[in-house]
Amino acid sequence: MKSDAGSGSTLRADAARNRALVLRAARRQMAEGDGSLQLNTIARLAGVGVGTVYRHFPNRHALMEALSAERFQELVDAAQEAAAEQDALVGLQRLLRFALGHALADVGFAAVLESARDAETTTSVMKSDFDHAVTELLDRARSTDAIRRDIEADDIRRLLCGVEHAVRSGTGAPDRTEVYLDILLEGIRPPR
Repeated sequence: MKSDAGSGSTLRADAARNRALVLRAARRQMAEGDGSLQLNTIARLAGVGVGTVYRHFPNRHALMEALSAERFQELVDAAQEAAAEQDALVGLQRLLRFALGHALADVGFAAVLESARDAETTTSVMKSDFDHAVTELLDRARSTDAIRRDIEADDIRRLLCGVEHAVRSGTGAPDRTEVYLDILLEGIRPPR
């Protein structure tokens, strides 16, 4: 079951209002430190029926995608800027730092980034746009022998998720973030 959120159709005014109430309640719950996003609880907090929530967001992941859409678009924009950077390796390093910062700041965004399946078409399109920009960046970096030849855009996304998980599972200290990111950057360089 697909939600109406990413279908491209215009929602009726009451449906749009209810969707906004659900998103606002979910954001508030996340801001209060509760990332469970139980749809029944969200419905109660939003003051709408459970069926209304499920009509817009058939599952927790669809709700996370909607909550992360703005952050994901920022990531796509950053990837496109990085792809336009004159020095591809500098662009890649900047992009990795930006993406890791976003993933560490928002657990829901990290879950959407690492997910193999998308609930919304818009999420799939943004992932494709991100991968396209990263592929362009990687092709340019490979042409100067700045990175390994066997690294693909999907590898970058998975490696980022691995670093994000490593940071979260430890103390989360900023110095560890930089250490892990440096290890990633060193690991994608060609063997010497």
